[in-house]
Amino acid sequence: MSDVVSMEEIRTIADRVGVDITQIDLDSIHLPPGEDFGIPSDDDDVMEEDSLEFDNGFGNILVVDNLPVVPKEKFEKLEGVVRKIYSQLGVIKEGGLWMPVDKETQKTVGYCFIEYNTPQEADLSREKTHGYKLDRSHIFAVNAFEDIEKFLKVPDEWAPPEIKPYVPRENHQQWLTDEKARDQYVVRAGTDTEVLWNDARQMKPELVYKRSFWTESFVQWSPMGTYLATVHRQGAAIWGGATTFNRLERYAHPHVKLIDFSPSERYLVTYSSHEPSNPRDTHRVVLNIFDVRTGKVMRDFKGSADEFAVGLIGGVTGVSWPVFRWSGGKEDKYFARIGKNVISVYETETFSLIEKKSIKVENVMDFSWSPTDPILSLFVPECGNQPARVSLVQIPSKEELRQKNLFSVSDCKMYWQSNGDYLAVKVDRYTKTKKSTYTGFELFRIKERDIPIEVLELDNKNDKIIAFAWEPKGHRFAVIHGDNPRPDVSFYSVRSGTNTGRVSKLTTLKGKQANALYWSPGGRFIILAGMKGFNGQLEFFDVDELDTMASAEHFMATDVEWDPTGRYVATAVTSVHEMENGFNIWSFNGKLLYRILKDHFFQFLWRPRPPSFLSKEKEEEIAKNLKKYSKKYEAEDQDVSLQLSEQDREKRKKLKEEWEAWVSEWKRLHEEEKMEREKLRDGEASDEEEEYEAKEVEVEEIINVTEEVIPFEENQQ
Repeated sequence: MSDVVSMEEIRTIADRVGVDITQIDLDSIHLPPGEDFGIPSDDDDVMEEDSLEFDNGFGNILVVDNLPVVPKEKFEKLEGVVRKIYSQLGVIKEGGLWMPVDKETQKTVGYCFIEYNTPQEADLSREKTHGYKLDRSHIFAVNAFEDIEKFLKVPDEWAPPEIKPYVPRENHQQWLTDEKARDQYVVRAGTDTEVLWNDARQMKPELVYKRSFWTESFVQWSPMGTYLATVHRQGAAIWGGATTFNRLERYAHPHVKLIDFSPSERYLVTYSSHEPSNPRDTHRVVLNIFDVRTGKVMRDFKGSADEFAVGLIGGVTGVSWPVFRWSGGKEDKYFARIGKNVISVYETETFSLIEKKSIKVENVMDFSWSPTDPILSLFVPECGNQPARVSLVQIPSKEELRQKNLFSVSDCKMYWQSNGDYLAVKVDRYTKTKKSTYTGFELFRIKERDIPIEVLELDNKNDKIIAFAWEPKGHRFAVIHGDNPRPDVSFYSVRSGTNTGRVSKLTTLKGKQANALYWSPGGRFIILAGMKGFNGQLEFFDVDELDTMASAEHFMATDVEWDPTGRYVATAVTSVHEMENGFNIWSFNGKLLYRILKDHFFQFLWRPRPPSFLSKEKEEEIAKNLKKYSKKYEAEDQDVSLQLSEQDREKRKKLKEEWEAWVSEWKRLHEEEKMEREKLRDGEASDEEEEYEAKEVEVEEIINVTEEVIPFEENQQ
């Protein structure tokens, strides 16, 4: 067997021969049969545990049972009926429909085989037609042909399953107990993925874990930071642990493209789309919902892309993502998706529709959940003489809590405040001439009696709204409005002074180079960012004091992300741009702490933190007595500052020693060459230029002499 070659050696060889390893299509590389070149596969354990999942080449064949038994003269009619039903769900291969006939009776035997072009079409067909009622006596039972072997292996007598001994797992939240109270983040650059501590005191990151080819497309943290998910051709996997990242579970879903966790990390949704055999058909979509801990599929959904492409939010291949949106709260109790004229709400106890039916809403265009309560907000556009409307619906009762009719609506977007206290609806309306639009806001106070609604219009209602963002856990919001290149930024409060029932404007900042808003997770602080055309302009603003703390720039920045505590901010330039790839870490008040450059930089993600266990009263008590608690950390900060000062002194001392060593070496060489210099000066010993008199001496030197004989001719006389 060949020697194992490290990834670093492979990169060195690639650099030497001028090959960009990030541009190599690894899918096109095939090893000789039985050869692994000394590199064990991560999939060996799956192959050993679950051999029944392998593709035996019959995944595109179905067995349809409970067909009518008919004589030869009705055979053609029955075949036509079956072909009509199943050809609507995929392309049946030529000669791909076979109905066996009993040789003695010359009648069909009650089942048939159907062969599609692809396994995806067969899966969809089985999903749609299993239980299909042809008539009272004939209800189809549809199975995959490759499942027959599995059914044959079922023992005749039941035996209790083997109970495996309990093996305790590592504490996946141990990273939260870091004595320095640091946060982690993951970065992906080239073929490497790294998890690092943000050691802001030392002004540099500290490596936690590094792995090459960890994922084939992207990585994603779970909502509370317990798991790191990776995506592969075979499916998705989650990783975690106390001191390192071990694989905890894997979720089989071939060609998965997107994943999404439920808010409490109990479920994982995976998505894939497959090109149809017939170019005129739409992509086939497969969605699986897994139990995160067990890896079991709780529910799957299959269909055409058209069935999942309803609504306002764009996604891949026309499908809105996430397809399923989860209700607020800690229980992951409900999830919902939008369809044509319906909102389908499922509950996770049985993974079936609430009351076994969807909510019918004609022309519904968009919906969203409250972040904390089982309340849906729905938007329905104008249709004929019916005005547009926004409705709030309680789940599971499906009771309509509040409705607001809207007229002359061009567009509508809904923004929930993180605590679910308020809902802002941005409404673009046509003017009377229908030639232009203007914007206003409808503000719903969800927790107040009868859910009062307040209308807010900007001072100049014709201003274009560029961005809107609620303060997390707060009562303020920010709006960027006006025309580029220098729009205005306004701040509002829905709770100010004694008049708590009215929205009030706090201030307007004129002419800012900003087109995006990034609130700190703790509120109060916000970054006014100029992305794309504004080349990464950053303004760190304190909303309590209505004062700019700092202005900075991260040229060509593509991403801005606060850490979960609101202490630090990361700005990044990903491989969207070819130059200056990497990220900067800033303090909350705009001080640049450190900068890391990385070629082919793809992702930067802070590790989320779970909600605090402290009560609101305890948090207020800590904030009130912060000076008492902060003494310990101030002492630690001072120690670190002294340590950094000592490190700076050591660095300066080392530089001085290196300089003195260089000077000493130069003097030694100068002394060694003294005799040679005296010789060049005709015995003069001094090196001081002032002791010599400069004289100009002209020296003539014949370089070359050439003689040429010129012939004398008589006609020249």
